[in-house]
Order: sequence, then structure tokens, then C-alpha cells
Amino acid sequence: MGKNKLARFEENLTFPNLFQPRCQDLRAGGFVLKGKWNDAFFMNDHPIILELGCGKGEYTVGLAQKYPENNYIGIDIKGARIWRGCKTSNEKQLRNVAFIRTKTELIEDLFQAGEIREIWLSFPDPQPKKSKARKRMTSPLFLNRYRNILTPDHLIHLKTDNDKLFHYTMDIIREEKHTLIYATEDIYKHDPPEELTSIQTHYEKLFLQEGLRIKYLKFRLNQGKC
Repeated sequence: MGKNKLARFEENLTFPNLFQPRCQDLRAGGFVLKGKWNDAFFMNDHPIILELGCGKGEYTVGLAQKYPENNYIGIDIKGARIWRGCKTSNEKQLRNVAFIRTKTELIEDLFQAGEIREIWLSFPDPQPKKSKARKRMTSPLFLNRYRNILTPDHLIHLKTDNDKLFHYTMDIIREEKHTLIYATEDIYKHDPPEELTSIQTHYEKLFLQEGLRIKYLKFRLNQGKC
């Protein structure tokens, strides 16, 4: 392990807005802030918005700066990546930002029903193999997890460069009768909301340099089970 990565792990321990719960503790009793994020951490009643697989936290930090009336939480398992979002948010003294280093499949142990207003999926691993379909962040398995923590008037956002993941998600939305609100296969060709183009992740910049089209979906889950 490189010295740079070790230094980041050490600095992660100093960030007041980074939580690193152990998986076994979450599964045993849930997270201490579950159901208490607004009262015990953010100290307000603003909507909470998640970025799952947040990487360096570009969307978490960028949206928090644009919309101080909301609270934002980024989740990623990679400590050296999440360090960047933690450091930036602390340097900018953003009080509406938190990060959690854990697996995204444990979100039901982190949040209670109706605690989350929106979820952003910014360039998730497309899991191209058919045998890995259940691990896709827009699979019925994951959508059920989201449903268990989202408000009824929630929104889910997907940004991806991957054609197969985009069309797979469109098929899931249609087959499961979810509500499609907006879809585009090239956000830079149309006139989407500003946050879709003014905030770019590390991977998005690389994909654009390669000439790939950036696709986007906004949808809401039905109230049944997938």
C-alpha cells in the first residue's frame, strides 16, 4: 500500500463528517444515526440526498454548494477516494455534507424508512456480465433497498456513459411500471438542468475526453415490490 494512501486513511480519522462503521456492527444493530440524521448530525429538517458510489464526492460536494437548503451524504467503500470529498467539504466549511465509508448494499442499516428524499447514481459500475445483473445499482434488488429508505415523493437520478446500463434501467422502469420523469442519451445535446452539466465527476471528464455520450435518467419508484 502506498504512503499516499496510508496518509489519506490517517487523515480520514480526523474528519468530523466522515463515518466508517464496521459492516458487522451495522448488521447487528443498525447505525447509531439511523433515523436521527437531521436531529443529531445536520441539526435541521432539510431533505437528505444520497450519492451512492460517490467516489471522490464531486456530486455530493457540488450539489451541497449549489443547494444549501438540502443535506447531502456520499457513500463509497474506497477510503482513499472518499478522502477527497471529505477534505474539500471541510476546507469549504460545508455544514450540509457527510460521507460514509461502507458498502452501498447496507443502506437499510444506515437510514430508516422515509429518511431519504433523493438518490444520485453517478457513473456506477455497469456490471456488464449477465451473471452480475443483481449487482447493478438499478437492479430490482437495489431498487427495493432504495424504496425502503425513500420518501413517497422521492427521485432517483442515474448518470452513465454505458449504453447497456442505460437501456437495462429503461427496461426495468418499463417492466416494473416505475415513473420515468426524464431521459436523454446525451445530456450535452439537449438543455437539461444545470446540475447535470456544471458538475462533472472524475470519470465523466475521462469519458468526455474519449468522446462518449453521457446519458441520464430521472425516475420514481412505484409503491409495490419489484
